[in-house]
Amino acid sequence: MHVKKNDKVMVMSGKDAGTIGKVLVAFPQEGKVIVEGVNMVTHHVKPRNTQEQGGRVKREGAIYAAKVMPVCGKCNKPTRVRNKILENGDKVRVCARCGETLD
Repeated sequence: MHVKKNDKVMVMSGKDAGTIGKVLVAFPQEGKVIVEGVNMVTHHVKPRNTQEQGGRVKREGAIYAAKVMPVCGKCNKPTRVRNKILENGDKVRVCARCGETLD
């Protein structure tokens, strides 16, 4: 997948298009991510004991990873990701616009 946990991403399509947030959780097998403040859904919570209160809670829902693009730290624009192998053999993700490493 082209995005990882803690990446800064921009949502490119859907009702939250143009929103920038941080990836909280990535699900590579499903091809989905949960982005901070994006795709807010209402979750009904049942109280677990007598002191706890139940109700409706807003939280982030998963969206497809294809709908988000990483934001480069140097040029502050959404970018495609290229892979580059360094001299020491490490594989890093690189901004396709300016060449800055994303990892």
